[in-house]
Amino acid sequence: MRIRKRSWTKQELDTCSFYIDTPQENKGKWKSVFKVERPIHIELGCGKGQFIANLAFRNPEINFIGIDLIDTMLGLAKRNVEEVYKKENRLIDNVILTRCNIEQILTMMDENDKVERIYINFCNPWPRGKHHKKRLTHTRQLELYKVFLKDGGDIHFKTDDDNLFIDSLHYFEEAGYEIVWKTYDLHSEKIENNIITEHEKMFSDEGIKIKALIAKLNKTGKI
Repeated sequence: MRIRKRSWTKQELDTCSFYIDTPQENKGKWKSVFKVERPIHIELGCGKGQFIANLAFRNPEINFIGIDLIDTMLGLAKRNVEEVYKKENRLIDNVILTRCNIEQILTMMDENDKVERIYINFCNPWPRGKHHKKRLTHTRQLELYKVFLKDGGDIHFKTDDDNLFIDSLHYFEEAGYEIVWKTYDLHSEKIENNIITEHEKMFSDEGIKIKALIAKLNKTGKI
């Protein structure tokens, strides 16, 4: 989805206390970047930030990292985080936004970061076969996440795209993740505390069913 550039983006990000423009400098030490050490969850492709803003606000016991490549998206995410926290006059101390090409995620994360959960919401389905390796749920990417995802950690994935979902089921199994839950119609499940993203609402309003899964990483191979 194309998004119009905002002239204010760079200035606001440069002065934002919870934005990091050089994430590679924190590789292996993300726990110490936050003011309080807590479990870390990350969102890959945080977009405009409505999801991570609300998720972080509802879960103050978790530290969240929102990753995107597009500055304009990160600028909008910054504003959305600020808006959610401002309503309750709460300090933003458990969210960090940063810019990174997710295909190169290991430039900013390593085995010492021990992330407990990864969220992937409505990523680009890359429908053409020659582009499938760019999918954030492709086997190649899932192998990268294994480096920093904690043993027993999990990935929460949502999509509107049938083919991406079906292929992703195969990708997760091929990469050695255990799919512990899945649905082909998320909203019929009436999941408690489901945070509806902008894309989720848009696709649902069009009558498109939302597919979702949770995949667990078991590095030891023991049940």
